[in-house]
Amino acid sequence: MRTSDTPRDTAVTVAVHPTPVGPLVLAATADALVLCCYGSREDAVARIARAGLRPVAEEDGPADAEPAGRKVLGEARAQLDAYLTGARRDFTVPVDLLLATPFSRSTVMALNAFVPYGRTATYGELAAALDRPRAARAVGTALGNNPVCVVLPCHRILGSGGSMNGYAGGLEAKRFLLGLEARTGPTAP
Repeated sequence: MRTSDTPRDTAVTVAVHPTPVGPLVLAATADALVLCCYGSREDAVARIARAGLRPVAEEDGPADAEPAGRKVLGEARAQLDAYLTGARRDFTVPVDLLLATPFSRSTVMALNAFVPYGRTATYGELAAALDRPRAARAVGTALGNNPVCVVLPCHRILGSGGSMNGYAGGLEAKRFLLGLEARTGPTAP
């Protein structure tokens, strides 16, 4: 995972990928996935433009041209599809958290190590693991702004007492992802 100093005006290819948890907007530079989120393509394009990058729709450009990011998007799609069928437990697509704030970046970077596939933790437990034991709400806000959800598994974080709290894709999507991991996780039959 990178947190590069991507130059301003870098082309970022944007596409919408249909999944069982709803459409995911994907965006990538030639080198890394920078966005995997719920919402509209228009909102994603605006977010990318606010960061000083140049959003390009995947289908734009001459037919013989290879838009920057198309290869990374293909890799991300294949890995997401495999994950969402239970055939894959982790992601190896390169990720660049250039759309995240510094606190959000440190929070989402801790997810895979802190809460592995098939497990859950609470916002408070993650805050404590980040040496910010009183920052459970800030952790929740940071996870709500996770630019690469599903790939960086913020769905594994629950409210105090294990309550099912908000998720950018909605609670049904969160239930689907947690159910999938429970069926295919480390303690599954």
